[in-house]
Amino acid sequence: MIDGEGARSAPIAVTLDDLFRRAGVRHPHALALADPPNRDAFAGGAPRKLSFAQADHAISACAARLRGLGLQTDSIVAMHLPNMVESIVTFLGVLRAGMIAVPLPLLWRKAEIRSALGRVGAKAIVTCSRNGTDEQAAIAMQSAADLFSVRHVCGFGHDLPDGLVPLDDIFSSEGIAAVSPRIGRDTSAAAITFNLGAERFVPVSRTHADLVAGGLEIVRKSGAATDAPLLSTIPITSFAGIALTMMPWLICGGSLHLHHGFEAEAFATQCSEIAEGILVLPAPAISPIGKIGFIGPRQTIVALWRAPERFRAAKTWNGPSALVDVASFGEVGLIAARRGDNGLPAPIPLGPVDAPALSGVPAAIETARTSLGTLALRGSMVPAPRSDQPTAPDGDGYVDTGFTCRPGPADRTLIITGPPADVIEVGGYCLRLSQIDALVSRADPDATVVALPDGDLGHRLAGTAPDRKALQALLRTEGINPLVVGAFQPRGKPEAA
Repeated sequence: MIDGEGARSAPIAVTLDDLFRRAGVRHPHALALADPPNRDAFAGGAPRKLSFAQADHAISACAARLRGLGLQTDSIVAMHLPNMVESIVTFLGVLRAGMIAVPLPLLWRKAEIRSALGRVGAKAIVTCSRNGTDEQAAIAMQSAADLFSVRHVCGFGHDLPDGLVPLDDIFSSEGIAAVSPRIGRDTSAAAITFNLGAERFVPVSRTHADLVAGGLEIVRKSGAATDAPLLSTIPITSFAGIALTMMPWLICGGSLHLHHGFEAEAFATQCSEIAEGILVLPAPAISPIGKIGFIGPRQTIVALWRAPERFRAAKTWNGPSALVDVASFGEVGLIAARRGDNGLPAPIPLGPVDAPALSGVPAAIETARTSLGTLALRGSMVPAPRSDQPTAPDGDGYVDTGFTCRPGPADRTLIITGPPADVIEVGGYCLRLSQIDALVSRADPDATVVALPDGDLGHRLAGTAPDRKALQALLRTEGINPLVVGAFQPRGKPEAA
């Protein structure tokens, strides 16, 4: 069963396509989407810049192409794309076609893709020719070969392998008949992301209303104005990524500028183009970027904490910009709070995070501490608890995040003390150490791997093996995450990007 399936109705009666079309009607010729200026270095091709009218055409053309493949309404379409224009257009194109988008983390390889998509019955995968030196199209083809349900692999870029359906022509003004937007429902499934289960990935279904609720939380706390531009380094491969990157753009109707990975010169160029607006960054990057001087006084920073237990080690923010901390609790939900005069993250409230905007409307997010000492969440952005999962407390609609917490020094506050058991964070990716141990042991019983604390990445993996090079080759052949492969890099030889 998918988490959130059969979720309750929400008071937000609007779909993501509704939001996009509202912005497009207001400003059809205004800039809607902009690629990283260094796009050619990691994905090939000149950076794209699309107006709302051009983006609307590309979204409709993408929807038409997917329907033309014979995919039915509510088909599940996976996406394995870098943080560039194609990822946003494909996501909205899938929704306009009446299908369900499944964005996949970029570092996932065959083993993870096969495990996750095998649980949801994906019918198609959309990818690109490359991401840096990684052959993304080949990864998708290898994954699809092991998945009975996948019937089509589509791709952007040059030199695609035989058998892939090319999609670059959706950006042409000719060639593909566009389709009209479909009438959706705010309570229908829009996207599926994946939580880490004890033994395998757990798919979490999100309605349009769930996603809008998450985006509204970011807009409210950041004070984002109508038509405000947004620059984001966070890809839309998780609930937090969608809520921080795509949703504020759709709600505010400004321009969305995408940054892939981190490249200082490209980021500086993009910051200079956005004198005022929202900058979305991973929390560990805030202090060093602030010291460089890229951030201006009229920009608001939204900082994503994938490891909110690290709040206690946060550095005081004395920069010129307002700073909003966003604590992400896996795929369950997020809590956003603006920093106060002391420059430190605000404590996590116990109970409703904010008063509901309307009488009778549930809070976007509400916290509780379970009898096991873990954080539980409920609210309009939280998926409904599964029937086979214990609810807490008292089964009153709360979902247990697994993050440990204790009462804070202030009344009705909580301090997050640790991640879910066995989970580590490596540069924004959450992994289960026991699962890493198991797959490494299967590849080489004499190999060992440990997670070492890292001030910037959260953790880093380090491994030993009698023959590191041979083990790396085997792990790559098995389609194992490159974070694990890199743990066995021979000393003195840095792992290629």
